[in-house]
Amino acid sequence: MNPQMIFAVVAVFASVAFVAGAVMQLTLSRRAPSRRRLEQAKVTPSVLVSQTSLTAEDSAAVKRLQTFLPKSPKDMSRLRRRMGRAGYYTTTPMLVFQVSRLALPIILGLLPLLVAPLGRSWFVMAVMALLGFQLPGFYVSRKTKARQKVIQNGLPDALDLLIVCLEAGSSLDQGIVKVSDELALAYPALAEELQMLITETRAGKPRLEAFKNFSARTGVDDVRALVSMLVQTDRFGTSVSQALRTHAEVSRTKRRQRAEERAAKIGVKLVFPLVFLLFPAFFTVTLGPAIVKFVRVFFGQVVAQ
Repeated sequence: MNPQMIFAVVAVFASVAFVAGAVMQLTLSRRAPSRRRLEQAKVTPSVLVSQTSLTAEDSAAVKRLQTFLPKSPKDMSRLRRRMGRAGYYTTTPMLVFQVSRLALPIILGLLPLLVAPLGRSWFVMAVMALLGFQLPGFYVSRKTKARQKVIQNGLPDALDLLIVCLEAGSSLDQGIVKVSDELALAYPALAEELQMLITETRAGKPRLEAFKNFSARTGVDDVRALVSMLVQTDRFGTSVSQALRTHAEVSRTKRRQRAEERAAKIGVKLVFPLVFLLFPAFFTVTLGPAIVKFVRVFFGQVVAQ
């Protein structure tokens, strides 16, 4: 290989490495926890004014769209519970969800007509309509799982902060308020749920009932176990701090076990990209020249004979 070819290969490799490194650095810097916390803490008056004006303009449209909401109280309660677990407690996300379930099947179902006539595309239209009907539910399910994961991972830290507050002399309600303020940036979903818990308690609802509502809203097993433990602690009069410390250790152990489980699954998940992406390219580079030379030699012998 001549020096010019070597220089070209090195230049291409360096360029690709530089571009890949720059893209990776930009992606990691945007996803850094410190940058995310600064962006969440930064609130400008102009953003608040625009959000207020947008809400005032859309209020009439929201009222007209309320006809798409379920009329049955049972169905409405089920929809509120489902959207609440995804972090949407207002009426607007419910309207968007209901309208999307009606509009997306029609839109996606009519798209195949732009490519083929009705007689040839009816099966594709049915599949696309079914996909459009399932997409809003799939999105809400993904948001629910992500929110539950944040609550599940942040619960041990919240319990540690709550133990510190209780041992410092604060009451349980004051400790929960302090924990929700401290975790607003690290675990916003958990902080929001704790604030709703305090709001219900201050509104006059019994504390145990507010904790049960907290468990029902989140749907997280660790939160359900925490509520059961608090109910038993209140019933038998045992130490709340000791019970919280034990539960925090159990939650931290479960979080570490979940991380170890995900790490153990990496080897199995890497089989598919290795087999279908890396190995074909590796075999082509390593065995390709030998196969080409073998074919040339064999073909030359056949022609000579």
